[in-house]
Amino acid sequence: MRVKTHIFVASLLRRVFASGGYAAVLRKGAEEAGALFIRHRTRLGTETLYAPAPQSFFEEDGDSIRKFEVRLRDAEAENIDGALSSEIRFDPDCWIVEIELDDCSDLLEIVTDTTA
Repeated sequence: MRVKTHIFVASLLRRVFASGGYAAVLRKGAEEAGALFIRHRTRLGTETLYAPAPQSFFEEDGDSIRKFEVRLRDAEAENIDGALSSEIRFDPDCWIVEIELDDCSDLLEIVTDTTA
């Protein structure tokens, strides 16, 4: 069983602050199982958008770890805004968390497409 979204978000925020970064909830969604999108800003002024990984990356036996894919990498803020607007229209119960940290790779489980 996967950890509820609001608990995962609270834990993520604490871990970001403990790493010396900043994090904020930009949009609060369904507490139980809302999809989580992470907007990662760097000092260089670029942003990366992490989205929930497709189901194909999860084990059949009920993998409980939240996994993310990179939806946009080193993008301009306007592109991230547009992508998030589309996601909100599709799923109004989604969460959006903003992170300002140089490197957040140890905070999230990032999947990569190995079929390409």
